Amino acid sequence: MSNSELMPIGPFARRTGVTPSALRFYADCGLLPPAEVDPVSGYRYYHPDQVARTVELRRLREIAMPLADAEAVLGAGPDEAVRLIDAHVARVLGDAEAVRRTAARIKAARTDEAPGPPLAALAGPVLAAAVEQVLTATAREPGLPVLGGLHVEATPEAFTLTATDRYRLATRTLVPARPAPTPWSGTIDGDELRSSVPELRRSATVLVEVTAHGLRLRPTDREDGHEHLCRLLPEEFPDYRRMLAELPEPTTRATVPKNLFLGALEANPGRRISLHFAPGRGVHVHADEDDPAAVPSLDPSPTSPLASPPGSAPVRPSGPLPAVVTGRDLRITFELTTLHPAVSTAVGPDLMLDLRGPDRPVTLRSADRGDLTTLAMPVRPTT
Repeated sequence: MSNSELMPIGPFARRTGVTPSALRFYADCGLLPPAEVDPVSGYRYYHPDQVARTVELRRLREIAMPLADAEAVLGAGPDEAVRLIDAHVARVLGDAEAVRRTAARIKAARTDEAPGPPLAALAGPVLAAAVEQVLTATAREPGLPVLGGLHVEATPEAFTLTATDRYRLATRTLVPARPAPTPWSGTIDGDELRSSVPELRRSATVLVEVTAHGLRLRPTDREDGHEHLCRLLPEEFPDYRRMLAELPEPTTRATVPKNLFLGALEANPGRRISLHFAPGRGVHVHADEDDPAAVPSLDPSPTSPLASPPGSAPVRPSGPLPAVVTGRDLRITFELTTLHPAVSTAVGPDLMLDLRGPDRPVTLRSADRGDLTTLAMPVRPTT
């Protein structure tokens, strides 16, 4: 080995992003010994071939992997390394969930989080499915945390969940086994609700209780069930009921098999999908080229938090889908990321679409069960 190739510990530390003190620690552990140590000064030197191993070690430590596990990953083949990393991540996520639950209990005790009267009792698997369906219409956006939340409305007759990411709006209504004694509404943190889904799915009945700072979801049929505290967001949720009330009557209506429609969307490689609804001739599905343009918002108000994705371009035709189409012939274009979740989360084998024109929101709902309704905003046609 040529001494000219060796790097002192300082330059090696800068090249790998690992501090000199950490390099000394790893050397003393036997995990990353230097290539050479000066017998007189004790100064340590590293070879360029050690850079890759050192960088990988640094990244493993960045995900909080213990040294023994990191050593096992560094010495493993690709498949075994992936398995070890996945196992570590699963442990970390499990620990994080346990910490979240404990922290919620501590906060509850410190802030007088005694629940009020039960808001509703719901079937756990049904509530879990509804939360997952509606949360597909959320988004993480700086400055608009309410778009990552799920709006809850409880009345003696219904328990309604609603979310919007500005391009879609999803709302599902459940019939509670135990109705709310008084009406209540609020917007709940979407991530905290999402983390509760596995527990809800395993619980036959879940009691929803109001606290001073949010909702408590408590399984009532399992001794090992964990309650979940979900934080209330302070921001005001968009007035979606006004928007729904102001929608014009549909000019085109189509009923199409959900699985066939979903398959046609997934078979198209483009990020935009254009649909041609032709009475008597079904639905033609096209993949659009990438040509950004402006798109209207679900809410036309210029001060609304709802906004618009980029627009569309010419189409490449594909075959038609069998569908019952009534009303006007219509061509309309969507972002795949807007339309696909609306179709995939629909309830039942048949999907009904109410269309109002190429630049107006489309309502998607089950043809036989209307408790889940989604609005999807199309791409504005190019002029």
